[in-house]
Amino acid sequence: MYDYDPYEFLTPVPEFTLESSSITDGAVMPLAQVNPGGHPDGGDLSPQLSWSGFPEGTRGFAVTMYDPDAPTASGFWHWAVTGIPATVTSLPEGAGSAGSTTLPAGALTLNNDGGYPAYMGSAPPAGHGPHRYMVVVHALDVESLDVPASATPAVLGFNLHFHTLGRARLTAVYEA
Repeated sequence: MYDYDPYEFLTPVPEFTLESSSITDGAVMPLAQVNPGGHPDGGDLSPQLSWSGFPEGTRGFAVTMYDPDAPTASGFWHWAVTGIPATVTSLPEGAGSAGSTTLPAGALTLNNDGGYPAYMGSAPPAGHGPHRYMVVVHALDVESLDVPASATPAVLGFNLHFHTLGRARLTAVYEA
């Protein structure tokens, strides 16, 4: 596992609380949140998330999951959702998974780096060592970032830079 933290290089913002009944910060990613390509028993379910204590003035949220340890120069985006209303402070397990209809109205899921608009569970290359999966809720100063459905998670990240009021994070680890 590497020490590189991509959020360390962004403009500092206040932290708030992110909890999950699915994953635990610093622990191994449960099989329910692993992609079948990472383990044959992987459930590919997005984790349950609940957040609180976000900054005053929050008008919306975005949720991302990123693997900075992927063997690429750009990491690997597993999940990118924007347009979550400020009144929504939790997502049930599986809300971001393929075929789910439980994301809030107005939410936009961008294609992950696997090429489809849904959560993609952990799936590091076999023998590559442990990978960190950073699940992040971004509190925004706008209701919508107005990125098109064709935007990449990197474009979302660029827009998040200019509108993030606060950030909450959990990081799970998985090794194939």
